[in-house]
Amino acid sequence: MKILGIESSCDETACAIVEDGKKILSNVVATQIPFHEEYMGVVPEIASRKHIEWILPVVKKALQDASLDINEIDGFAVANRPGLMGSLLVGLSFIKTLAWSQNKPFIAVNHMLAHLYASHLAVDISYPYLGLLVSGGHSIICKVLDFDTIEVLGTTIDDAVGEAFDKVAKFYNFGYPGGVAIDRLAKEGNPRAASFPIPVLNKGEKKEHWYDVSYSGLKTAAINQIDQFWHEGYEKTPENIAAAFQETAVNILLTRLFRAVEDTGIKTIVA
Repeated sequence: MKILGIESSCDETACAIVEDGKKILSNVVATQIPFHEEYMGVVPEIASRKHIEWILPVVKKALQDASLDINEIDGFAVANRPGLMGSLLVGLSFIKTLAWSQNKPFIAVNHMLAHLYASHLAVDISYPYLGLLVSGGHSIICKVLDFDTIEVLGTTIDDAVGEAFDKVAKFYNFGYPGGVAIDRLAKEGNPRAASFPIPVLNKGEKKEHWYDVSYSGLKTAAINQIDQFWHEGYEKTPENIAAAFQETAVNILLTRLFRAVEDTGIKTIVA
C-alpha cells in the first residue's frame, strides 16, 4: 500500500510517499526560511500564501521522485493539528480534494504524534516507551503503551522550549531560525558563564503536574535579568549567552524526563 502524506502545519510544505508503512519512496520539503528571516519569526499570512503557491509543485516532485502516477496512490494523509490555522487549512483542503478526485481514502493526523510514529520508520521500537516531543509550540512528555494508547504525562504551563529559543535569539539578534542559531553559537561558548534558574520540581503538587515544564522564567532571566545570573570572569559574548541558555533549557527537560523514567520504570526514550 502506498500512502501520500502532506505536512503544512507551519512554515514548510512537505510531501512524502511511504510504502507499507515503512519504506520511504520520496520525501520533498520546501522551506520558507528566507521569507520569514527578516521578521525573525514565522508570519502566518506569509506562511499560508507560500503553502498555496508550493503545495502542487511539491506533490508533483514527490510523485516524480517515487516514479509513480497519482493513480497508483492507495490513500492520503495530512496533518490537521496542531499548527497555524491558515497553513493547516491549505494542506487539509488540498488532500481532501485530491482524495475525492481519486476516490481514495484519506486520514487526518496529529503531527505531534507523527513525530513519535516517524521514529518507527528508522528502527524497531518496543512498547512501552517514553516520548519527548519538543517544538516551537510544544513541550510534551508522554507514555506510549501502544500505537494508539498514549498518555500525556507533562506539557508546558506557559512558553514552549522552542518559543523560548526563538525569543532569546530574536532579542540578541543571534539569527533565524532561533534554535539553530543558538545551538551553533553554544558550541563555541561556555555554559558555566551563567547559572539561570531551573523551576523547582515539587512532588507536593498534584501528580499530574510533576512532569510539566515552564520556560517563561528562563526566557525572562536570559533577556531581562542576565546580569543577576552572570558569573564574574566570563565575557558576555553571544557564544557564552547561547551556551548558558541552551544548557539550562535542556536541563529543564531532562529533570522532568528523568523523573518520569524513575516513576514509571520505563527505560526507553524516543525523542
